[in-house]
Amino acid sequence: MKKTYKIEVDCPNCANKVEDTVKKTPGVQNAVVNFMTQKLIVEFEDGQEPAALMQEIVKKCKKVAHDCEIYL
Repeated sequence: MKKTYKIEVDCPNCANKVEDTVKKTPGVQNAVVNFMTQKLIVEFEDGQEPAALMQEIVKKCKKVAHDCEIYL
């Protein structure tokens, strides 16, 4: 399942850090952050609950990019 989220990151480097963090999250098959459009596209593995997983992803992203906002 693929879902798109609005995201706020201040620089391309922060966008790359967030993308790498999301990709390493268990239950995520793939992730792409587009800095220009400020979008996060997450592809979840089969059987995963996106809402619960996104709560964990938001916490992890705040650690690598403190001013990152992901709108669920």
